[in-house]
Amino acid sequence: MPHEPAPVGKDKMQQDGSLKEASIEENRVDAVSSAEYRDLIHRIDRRLIVTTGFMYCVSLVDRTNIGSANIAGMSDDLGLDIGYRYSTIALVFFVSFIVFQPPATILCRKVGARIFLPLITLIWGILLVGFGFPKDWQALAGLRFILGILEAGFLPCCLFLISTWYTRYDLQKRVTVFYAIGFFASGLGGILAYGLMQMEGVGGVRGWRWIFIMEGLLTVVVATISYFTILDFPDRAHLKSKFITKAECEQVMQRIDADRNDAAKEPWDFKKWISSGTDPLIYGYALIFYGLTAITYAVAYFLPIILRNQMGFSLAASQCLIAPPYFVAALWMYGTAWISDKYRIRGPIMIVNTIIGTIGLCLMGFVKNSGVAYFGVFLICCGFNTNIPACMTYQSNNIRGQWKRAFCSATLIGTGGIGGITGSLIFRSQDAPEYRPGMYACIGCAVLTLVIICVNSWYFKRENAKADRGEKVLQGHPDFRYTV
Repeated sequence: MPHEPAPVGKDKMQQDGSLKEASIEENRVDAVSSAEYRDLIHRIDRRLIVTTGFMYCVSLVDRTNIGSANIAGMSDDLGLDIGYRYSTIALVFFVSFIVFQPPATILCRKVGARIFLPLITLIWGILLVGFGFPKDWQALAGLRFILGILEAGFLPCCLFLISTWYTRYDLQKRVTVFYAIGFFASGLGGILAYGLMQMEGVGGVRGWRWIFIMEGLLTVVVATISYFTILDFPDRAHLKSKFITKAECEQVMQRIDADRNDAAKEPWDFKKWISSGTDPLIYGYALIFYGLTAITYAVAYFLPIILRNQMGFSLAASQCLIAPPYFVAALWMYGTAWISDKYRIRGPIMIVNTIIGTIGLCLMGFVKNSGVAYFGVFLICCGFNTNIPACMTYQSNNIRGQWKRAFCSATLIGTGGIGGITGSLIFRSQDAPEYRPGMYACIGCAVLTLVIICVNSWYFKRENAKADRGEKVLQGHPDFRYTV
């Protein structure tokens, strides 16, 4: 007998069931794949972010410890209270720091981050030990200039390296943790400096000299460990590391390509690199960063002096009271980064932080009560220091292309160096103890920052709307949209 066909309804039920099972299986595979990827990213976090964070910690301590050394006796021994000598020593670092930024990012990409970053950290650690031995302020200024050359490549190369490992909306939390490790630990630098000051007279050496010697040795240790723990760029990280495989690196690069299509290493092209400078947005980010760094460096360099001279705290208190605002700011920093990544916003968070920081400047600068003025320091750190990693992510989210990313990182951090020069000159000795001109300058930088962020936010919304209507292609890719 001929075989009777199965009822159509039954066939359809079986087909629907098969499709449903296939869909469930596909979702299960996607979930497993996603879980595996998140596990991989967290492994990368523990190696890349923690290592670069601790390296950034010693970088910040090493470039700003002159504030602690100054009130520990360096000013008296080297005559830094005469004219602009102290400001000159703070400033000269940034001259070389700015000039050597662009070639440093190129060299890092060519040599590889695993070699470049630990090597420059090791060399400047050895140099910092030498800071404990100058007999006059000119020698110290020369050492600071060399330190600027070595540190020039560190922060832009770290920012460039981190941005190559993460998608745009995974980035700010990572940049924030990287920055916060260094930021908070450097806040403890005042307590460390106070402890090292107690070595006064050991071996016939002044306490302020021990600050440089011991912190230099600590930097050498961190640099040595980092060589074994840091990750290179994704396209080469697997070559000399058992930590990550080639397949895992390729998986990361595939995610980056899906996010912004710039994971692959681009061939070196000087014209293409320098043409990145024709994008006016790069200079908008740089001006924001300038305003932020002018304020944060001014506070970093002069806070111990302001606490002692303006607020009237003792020498010990002036060193130890540096840490609490940095600790609170580190918590605020991560909380705002989490919100920023979750809701995919940058500008509005930065605007709120800028307003908070400006209120803090007014309290610190114009309120006589030392407790209220010190509370202003908390607001300054929460507002302006939190905006440092936010600005780094802001520019990284809104550009495409590896060499453009390298150019933008160097421009951003280089302009931050100019902010450092400004910060080193803002609080002048002759303006003590109220430092009113310095306070006005900081408030002016805050207003500049606020205006540019607002203009950028308006511009990004307008350009995204044009791209949605098909009227414009942004950053050379039809699917790219600015992060507002």
